[in-house]
Amino acid sequence: MAHAVRRTGLKPSDEDLVGFCLDGDSRAFEVLVARYQRRLTGFLTHFVGDLELARELTQESLLRAWKALDRFDPSYKFSTWLFRIAHNLGVDHLRRKTVPTRPIEMENPDGDRVELSVTDGGKDPLGHLENRELAAELRNGIGRLRPEYRELVLLRHFAGLSYQEISDLKGIPLGTVKNKLFRAHTVLRNALSRYLAAGTEGGSA
Repeated sequence: MAHAVRRTGLKPSDEDLVGFCLDGDSRAFEVLVARYQRRLTGFLTHFVGDLELARELTQESLLRAWKALDRFDPSYKFSTWLFRIAHNLGVDHLRRKTVPTRPIEMENPDGDRVELSVTDGGKDPLGHLENRELAAELRNGIGRLRPEYRELVLLRHFAGLSYQEISDLKGIPLGTVKNKLFRAHTVLRNALSRYLAAGTEGGSA
């Protein structure tokens, strides 16, 4: 079955790949690793505040997922299940330590939409922002958010989860997710107001 899908040139879904793994095709899991390793590392880097630790937790998350594939519930998306594993590992680490790719779209003072890309492409998930000062300010702004808001921002913009996936992962209503993310974006927009204004002036020149 796995080979038939590959021969057609179709891109199998995450859930298809899980099925292939359970049928004995270990290479299918390598595809899942390639799809999610960077996103997991980007999310965990900001969640635990340490890149090397995030890499270790990423590997542990993938290993746990591999060992528990037979318990995966296909009524949920694989990405939701995988990030729940990573999220729980991150939470466990923070409790022991006792410390704390999608664009962020905001409106500038003129009401125009401004997109801030936070795609994880390597060591720093904010490294693609051309304005390094803006990247640092955005990172600081996220760090200053209330923990419940910061976590949702990380899940949305660094893990790349949809609102519904976040709702499923956190076990909170979809409307609550949207409301808290709106408040978090408002806080970030206010923190970055001078950069958003500058971007508008540059675009109108």
